[in-house]
Amino acid sequence: MTSTSHPAPPATQAPRGWGGLPRMLLRGPAADPAWARPALLALLAATGVLYLWGLGASGWANAFYSAAVQAGATSWKAFFFGSSDAANAITVDKPPAALWPMALTARVFGVNAWSVLVPQALMGVATVGVLHATVRRRLPAWAALLAGAALALTPVAALMFRFNNPDALLVLLLTLAAYGTVRAQETAATRWLLFAAACVGTGFLAKMLQAFLVVPVFGIVYLVTAPGSVRRRLWQLAAAAGVLLVSAGWWVAVVALVPASSRPYIGGSQHNSVLELALGYNGIGRLNGDETGGLGNLDQDVGVTRMFGPVIGGQISWLLPAALILLVSGLWATRRAPRTDPTRAALLLWGGWLLLTAATFSLMRGIFHEYYTVALAPAIAALTGMGAALLWERRRNAAVMSATVATTAIWAYVLLDRSPDWHPWLAPTIACTGLLAALGLATTRGRFLAATIVLALLASLAGPAAYALETARTPHTGAIVTAGPAASRGPGPGRGPGRGPGRAGPGRGNRPSGAAMPQRPGRPNGPRFQGPGGRGPGGGGPGGLLDAGTPSAAVTTALRANSASFTWVAAAVGSNTAAGLQLATGKPVMAVGGFNGTDPAPTLTEFQSLVRQHRIHYFVGTGGGMPGGGRATSGSDAAQLISAWVAANFTATTVGGTVLYDLTPGAH
Repeated sequence: MTSTSHPAPPATQAPRGWGGLPRMLLRGPAADPAWARPALLALLAATGVLYLWGLGASGWANAFYSAAVQAGATSWKAFFFGSSDAANAITVDKPPAALWPMALTARVFGVNAWSVLVPQALMGVATVGVLHATVRRRLPAWAALLAGAALALTPVAALMFRFNNPDALLVLLLTLAAYGTVRAQETAATRWLLFAAACVGTGFLAKMLQAFLVVPVFGIVYLVTAPGSVRRRLWQLAAAAGVLLVSAGWWVAVVALVPASSRPYIGGSQHNSVLELALGYNGIGRLNGDETGGLGNLDQDVGVTRMFGPVIGGQISWLLPAALILLVSGLWATRRAPRTDPTRAALLLWGGWLLLTAATFSLMRGIFHEYYTVALAPAIAALTGMGAALLWERRRNAAVMSATVATTAIWAYVLLDRSPDWHPWLAPTIACTGLLAALGLATTRGRFLAATIVLALLASLAGPAAYALETARTPHTGAIVTAGPAASRGPGPGRGPGRGPGRAGPGRGNRPSGAAMPQRPGRPNGPRFQGPGGRGPGGGGPGGLLDAGTPSAAVTTALRANSASFTWVAAAVGSNTAAGLQLATGKPVMAVGGFNGTDPAPTLTEFQSLVRQHRIHYFVGTGGGMPGGGRATSGSDAAQLISAWVAANFTATTVGGTVLYDLTPGAH
């Protein structure tokens, strides 16, 4: 069978119109085999169990965002702007769209770990369903199921759909955009192209410019492969660009029009500007490393092999070699298809998404964390399912199928061997099974072929499935988190605060206590993390730059005392320190300097004015200008000036192991 037959007969396609996607998920194409719909429902149910089981063990997960959810569940103004506290001192360093589902859930069910994390898990289930529907548009049900399973079992997906970072909503919206673009390409349907643009634009309100990485790919694929005249395709893309601009820009425009005195400071910017945040700290600065107010990228593994590196490899790359092989073989198989062939167009769309995003992640020199790679998961999974189906149709390509399975099994062995103390039997078992299946695919025919295919699937998915299960059973907290067991070979920056408590040890979790972060030239040697007893090593409050910490009962009681008399029960340098205090007390805590303690919010003069107005009760000592007592090499020094002024003019008192300065009159 050639690829030109892939435009499926009408009976196998989803119902047309805006309701097509929900109806397809519920009923499925009429020509599907009897097992297809139960299998999909089982996949979605299993994904739900994987992403929801034991979810509350991670507590507040990323307390930085959980505190903003708490604020948004208390104040509609904080909800709209994405403020870190209900008194609206400063926003988080992202737009607020990812916070909105969690804040709405928290308003209904109360602020707790489940109300914060369950929306993320449900987004993961929805993403698997949307990916299945997209692949099923043109390929068999089993290919769509394989794609969905590959996505659900990707370790970094199991991590981020159980965590409260913006990536869960971003990935769901980009997958919906891919579905819309595929639908639009089939019949040059304008409404589906506009739907895709709206999804990407809304993704900007979750994580800013990262959402736009797919835009060139989606636009070029549609322009080159959609039916109709070039003129029609151009005006459709122009209309989509307008929808993209409106859906991405409406919130930015509103914030820009609101006077600065009537809204919180825009966290992550140096001039209280959303555009600066989008284009600088969350934009070009991520690419070239010139992030004013940032602490720089501690991961020096920049280059084309980054996605296969010591830690990142185990997050995302299990099926990456297979996806690349299957992309090339799929494009070769469709090389004689017409220009508008939907199958080839879908391959180009997913392949372009994968290659452009992976290249950007590999070469960017600014802040980069391992969990960003979840944005690659839908593309890798889609190419795996589609490519497998195309190879199966062209059975004479048994050598390619065999090579794909063998490569996947060998790479799984390499990844598992990076954590040799974690289930050491697994790596050789997967390697042997995969090589046996690869040999069988190259030589077996007839009744033994089904058993060979089962072996191939087990060998291909066992590694990421094991990592995903380990991820689901491990609590994750802090600003930087990673999936699976610790990779013990090669540096793995940022793992310490991202793992659950009590997970340290070879091949298990945290780096040994006191281990240094890799040093970036020209920058301080890391931020420092929380020390014993809830104290930062700088002699101050609970938590630090990357970990919120948990204040003692004595500190919580002190901050709650007479709290109704103050706008903020405390002020602390850095958003995570403030978040830990705020979540414990349920009261607004000012994050001086924003996430890194490097934003000029508030200035020393503004802070002094708030103290004179008796609006801040306590200042939490840090022993320096940023959380943990470290120093930044760029950005504002307002937090350092405020810390020095407080120390010089108020008396320090140690409460429950935390240094507090009472800022009320008579406390000098």
